Amino acid sequence: MIKTTVARRYAQALFELLDQSTIEVTRSTLDSLSQAMGESDQLRHVVASPAFGVEEKTAVLTALADKLGCPPIGRAFLGQLVKKSRIGFLPEIAHAFGTLVDQAKGTQPVTVSSAAPLPGTEQDRIKVRLRETLKREVDVTFQTDASHLAGLQISIGSTVVDSTVRGRLRDLQVALTRE
Repeated sequence: MIKTTVARRYAQALFELLDQSTIEVTRSTLDSLSQAMGESDQLRHVVASPAFGVEEKTAVLTALADKLGCPPIGRAFLGQLVKKSRIGFLPEIAHAFGTLVDQAKGTQPVTVSSAAPLPGTEQDRIKVRLRETLKREVDVTFQTDASHLAGLQISIGSTVVDSTVRGRLRDLQVALTRE
């Protein structure tokens, strides 16, 4: 709870500092750095270890941010996260920043998961239906998960609509075990 509150505050502060032309590149940089921290043991070690000073940690992160095309405000922001010992919150800050960007654009992020890849025409049809249903622009990400067996699972924020075979079997199991 505290971590998400802190992340939202930092994300809001960064969002207010940026101009429209640098918001998307900063979002991309934060997402990439967050992903890199999740995947790289070495990067996590450098960022978390007290053996490395603030200057060294900042140098590593700003060098990565430079390669990703991050604007100067974003690099300074990363330096502040290191100085304030909040760099461990980067994944949460990236998520909160992405939410702010989507809200500003009036876009709703949606994840559609299916057992097999959906053809392009079906993806387009789903996007149109979601846009009509939600009455706003949608940013749809399509994923595959073979464990669904068949059907779709649609995630809109914290709401999940599950029409997969696996989901229906789970619902049936719950209903049968209650009686």
